[in-house]
Amino acid sequence: MSESIFRLEGVSKGYNGRCVVDVPGLDIHRGEIFCVVGPSGAGKSTLLRLLNFLEPPSTGTIHFDGGRYGPADEVPLAQRRKVTTVFQRSILLNRSVWANVDYGLWLRGDRTGGEAVDAALEQVGLKDLARQQARTLSGGELQRVALARAIVIKPEVLLLDEPTANLDPYNVGLIEEIVRELNHTRGTTVVLVTHNVFQAKRLADRVALLLECKLVEIAEVHQFFESPSDPRTGAFVRGDLVY
Repeated sequence: MSESIFRLEGVSKGYNGRCVVDVPGLDIHRGEIFCVVGPSGAGKSTLLRLLNFLEPPSTGTIHFDGGRYGPADEVPLAQRRKVTTVFQRSILLNRSVWANVDYGLWLRGDRTGGEAVDAALEQVGLKDLARQQARTLSGGELQRVALARAIVIKPEVLLLDEPTANLDPYNVGLIEEIVRELNHTRGTTVVLVTHNVFQAKRLADRVALLLECKLVEIAEVHQFFESPSDPRTGAFVRGDLVY
């Protein structure tokens, strides 16, 4: 059995009395690509925020890499730095591409990151644009800069929130290949949130369906798409489940 890097027990998150995420139990295995699919508003992005410790759960416990964190616990900086998120609409600094990728290293006090920044930009196919101002880039290029900014700090866990939404097929393919390479060569654990079931089928080791704040089904990718155990999963995969 694979080792779990995350284990959620009785985790929920609510705002103003409204439940947004309700996860009685969830294990995310070290080194896997775990995809969460579901319609907009199901709670997918909130689940990522919990995994990145951007906010605490309302109830329950998040076990991560040997630590145990509940609603009132402070997550040590060293633990939080093991996880990073690339958001659907990433915000970049009004600086060069190179400076944007270097920023995370700079925040950590690393002033010797030149080679690492160059390598990250080469990995995402943007080394030739290193000195270009970020504001001049296309949407796909901006998203690849955000991915390079995450890659350069070498996280143990990479969280991706709809990373290819509204991108052209060329950039979708590039980003998916980068994600596969990170997972295969570095062993990076990837948690990908997407409404695109085809992307989940291409990338995932396991897939989870989140509906109305609850996990309906978690299964290996083949079982999820070919023989789901919950009829709602089958309906979602076929496109029959409309919200």
